[in-house]
Amino acid sequence: MMEKAKTDPSTSSRTQNPNQLLYSLMIPGIILPLAGWMFSVSVPIIRSEFQIEADTAAWIVTAFSLPFMLIMPVYGRLSDGLGKRRLLLMGITIYSIGTFFAFQSNSLQSLIIARIVQGIGIGGTLPLTLALITEVFSPDERGKAMGLFSTVGPITGVVGPILAGYIVARWGWRMAFTPPLFVGILSIAAVYFLIPSSGKKIDFQYLKKFDWGGVVLLALCLTGLLFYLSSRPITGVDSLQDWRLLLATLVFASLFVWYEGRQLNPFIRIGILSNRALSFGSACALVRMILLSGGFGFLMPQYLNSVYQLTPEQTGYYLMLNPAAMILFVRLGGGWADRVGSQRITMTGFSIIGISLFWITRLPFGDVADFQRWTIVIPIILFGIGAGLMLAALHRAALNDVSEDEMGSASGIYSMIRFLGSALGAAIGGILLQYFEGRYPGNASLAFQSVYTWFIAFAVIGFGFSSLLPGAANLPDGGQAG
Repeated sequence: MMEKAKTDPSTSSRTQNPNQLLYSLMIPGIILPLAGWMFSVSVPIIRSEFQIEADTAAWIVTAFSLPFMLIMPVYGRLSDGLGKRRLLLMGITIYSIGTFFAFQSNSLQSLIIARIVQGIGIGGTLPLTLALITEVFSPDERGKAMGLFSTVGPITGVVGPILAGYIVARWGWRMAFTPPLFVGILSIAAVYFLIPSSGKKIDFQYLKKFDWGGVVLLALCLTGLLFYLSSRPITGVDSLQDWRLLLATLVFASLFVWYEGRQLNPFIRIGILSNRALSFGSACALVRMILLSGGFGFLMPQYLNSVYQLTPEQTGYYLMLNPAAMILFVRLGGGWADRVGSQRITMTGFSIIGISLFWITRLPFGDVADFQRWTIVIPIILFGIGAGLMLAALHRAALNDVSEDEMGSASGIYSMIRFLGSALGAAIGGILLQYFEGRYPGNASLAFQSVYTWFIAFAVIGFGFSSLLPGAANLPDGGQAG
C-alpha cells in the first residue's frame, strides 16, 4: 500500500503513519456525502410540507452551501498557524451541534438557521483533510491516496439515498438528520484518538493578526452574488433582475482585491491564483459541482418524484446508482492521473456528463404512463462515471504544484471555489425550475428537460476549462504531476 511520507514543518512533531492518517480521515469524510444525500431525498417532502416554490427550496440548500464554502479558506488559512487537527475537531463539533438543532426544527426559519450552523462547522473538513493527505504522501503517491479517500463519497452515496428514503418515508425528513449526527460524533472520536497531535500551540497573536477584513469582504461579495442569482425569496425582485445586488457584488469584489493587495499577510494572496494548475483545476472543480449539486443533487430527486411519481424509498434506489458508478471510477481516475496527468481524465469526465444530460433531454415526455423507468437508469450511471472519473484527478491537479508553506491556504481556496459551485448549482437549478414550471404548468417532464438542456452548457464550459489544465507534456516531473 502507500507508505511513502515526507516531513514538513507543520507535521514534524507528529508521528507520521500515512495509512493510519488516511483511514482515520475517511471517517469524517463520510459526513458531507451522507448529509448531502440524506437532505437531497428530503427536499421534495420539505417543499411539500412548507408549501414553498422551487427557488425558495433552493435556499435551504444554499443556507448550508454558502457558509460552508465561505468558511473553507478561513479554516485552511488558520490551519497554517493553529494546526489542522485542532481545527478539524472544532469544525466537526460545530457541525454536530447544528445537526442536532436541524433534527429539532419545527419551522422553515429554524431549519435554515440550523443549516447555516452545519455549513460553518463542516466547512473545514475537506480543505483540512486534503492538506493533511498532501503533507504526508509523496507526489507520486498522492493520486492513489486521494483516489482512495475520494471513494468515501461514492460508497456513502450507495447507502445514503436508500437509507434516507427508508427513514423519510417512515418517520419524516427530520429523522434524516440522525445518521449524520451519529457519524459526526464518531468522527470526533476518530480524529481525537487516531490522528496524533502536531504539538502546535494556539498562537493568539496569529489570531489577532489574521486578515478578518478580507474574510468579511469576500463573504459580502459571494453572498451578494448568490442573492443576485436567486433574489426573489430575498428581496422580492425576480432572479437576475435586482441590479442593486449585482452592483453591490461588483463593489465588494473590487474592494476585496484592492484590500488584499495591501495586506502584509492577506487572507487570500491573489498572486497564488497565478498558479495555472490551481486556477484551472479550481475552475473545473467549480463547474463539476454546479453539475453535481444542481443538475443531480437538487434536481434529480424532484425529477424522479414529479415525473416518475417515485416514492422517497424508490427515489433512493435510483439515486444510489450514481455513487455506485462513481465508486468504480474514482480510484481509477486518481491512478490514471498519476500516469497521464489530469487534463485528459477531466476532459473525458465532462464529456461523459454532457452525454448523460443530453440523454435526459431526449427522453420522451407526455403522460406519465408512457415513461419506461429503466430509461433514466443509463444517464444516472453515466453521470456517476463522469463525475467519479475526474474527482481525485482534480484534487491532485489543483494542489500538486503548491509549496508546502501555502498548502493550507491553497487547499482552502480550491475547496471554496469548488463548493461555490455547489451553492451556484442549487441556486441556478431552483431559478430555472421555477421559470420552466411557470412556463409549462402541469407538464413536469417538459419543464425538467428544459432545465437539463441549460445544464448541458455547463458540461461544455467544464470541458473547455479542463483543456487548459497542464497536459502531461508540461508536467515538471515528466507526467507525474497531474
